[in-house]
Amino acid sequence: MSTGARREGSWSPTSPGGSATTTTEPWRPRAPGRRPGAALRRRARRHRITRPALSAGWQVELDAARDELEAFAAHYEVLWAGSAVPVTALSRCAGALATLPVVAANRPDALVVWFDAHADLNIPRARRAATSALALSGPLGLWDSGLGTGLGTDNVVLVGVRDIDPPEAELIEGAGIPLVGPGEGFAERLGRVVDGRPVYIHIDCDVLEPGVVPTDYLVGGGLSLAELRQAAEVLARSEVVGIQIGELETVTGEEDLDPLLDALSPVLDAVD
Repeated sequence: MSTGARREGSWSPTSPGGSATTTTEPWRPRAPGRRPGAALRRRARRHRITRPALSAGWQVELDAARDELEAFAAHYEVLWAGSAVPVTALSRCAGALATLPVVAANRPDALVVWFDAHADLNIPRARRAATSALALSGPLGLWDSGLGTGLGTDNVVLVGVRDIDPPEAELIEGAGIPLVGPGEGFAERLGRVVDGRPVYIHIDCDVLEPGVVPTDYLVGGGLSLAELRQAAEVLARSEVVGIQIGELETVTGEEDLDPLLDALSPVLDAVD
């Protein structure tokens, strides 16, 4: 559903422990006949800064990325102030620590549709906990990231999640967070949960079956691109207030992203 807001595109691998940079330019609809991934790849090559992964504990990684994450959150505020719709791609999902509090503050009516193989609802019990495993729990206020909270459990739906730790399972059940798993009637079940609400779409690429797109985390039983397309068609019936793609890795920098972008085209077109 188009709202008339401008769409802004970002290639933003602002990732604790990974290659990182952030840039945002006006995102223009592709011309007829152009490959849908071409502009994204050009932006990635032009603005990428490579850094070695820290592979350290969550606190070390978060401290190292804090300045960039704070800048990321500030830029989201600028986009919302200008009635723009953020469309972002990252190599890690931990950017959600910065973006989701801004989403919650500016669009408290929006449902965060969290596509992921993992729930990311852990809390930092251990020094070496992965920062990505904390990406949703921070904005929900389950621990203090220093980047903000404000997101409520009634504004989250987990989609395609299948690798869930026991404490996460207890939280999901206790808080009544909807979980739409892969399988028969997937898109229809998602549509019933969304029920026409405005949506902010977060997609970790490991929600897909391993091998579909390049990503670090490989968890079997994932969605196909066809199922992702069906979900995108359902979500495009709602107001799409933002799209964030995480865990999108690259080996050569020349991977074919067209199938992924084609699957997401209903929601990308909805914010043109």
